[in-house]
Amino acid sequence: MVQTSDTIQFQDKANFIWQVADDILFGPFMHNEFRDVVLPFVVLRRLDCIYTDDIRQKVRGDYQQFKDTLPEQDLELLLLDMTEGLGFYNTSEFDLKRLVANEAALEENFEFYIKSYSSNMRDILQNFQLEQVVAKLLKNNLLKRLIEMFVEIDLHPLRGQQPRNGLNLRASAL
Repeated sequence: MVQTSDTIQFQDKANFIWQVADDILFGPFMHNEFRDVVLPFVVLRRLDCIYTDDIRQKVRGDYQQFKDTLPEQDLELLLLDMTEGLGFYNTSEFDLKRLVANEAALEENFEFYIKSYSSNMRDILQNFQLEQVVAKLLKNNLLKRLIEMFVEIDLHPLRGQQPRNGLNLRASAL
């Protein structure tokens, strides 16, 4: 099989992620638990990479303006419309990098960050049983280190790849 640059780039990212798991998680987590930690953080980092500051600011602005006047369902539709087709939003001021900037409030801010996602994304994250994973990371003082390692890797689905057939892959890139 011929390896393309996309294949090599993907393999480099996968190697990095699993090296992070080995370096940080080994000990407090059993090897067979690594995926329970790594997968939700891959998803969070990928969301982080495609959710630009411009979109974040638009969503936050509309959220602040309409949170007290619109019914929840209407507000969600309005905010989803601001995301340029991403299909999710987050109303918090945080991304993963900003979360670790205040270590003293990391646990509280992380919980707020997760709860600030749109309901469709919270449903997905809930399937990962993220609360249990984060509790164990916090108990072992690993949450900050894990987040810091994940922000080092660009998991944007389109960076470094050639567009295929002119398709807009943004909404389906998750």
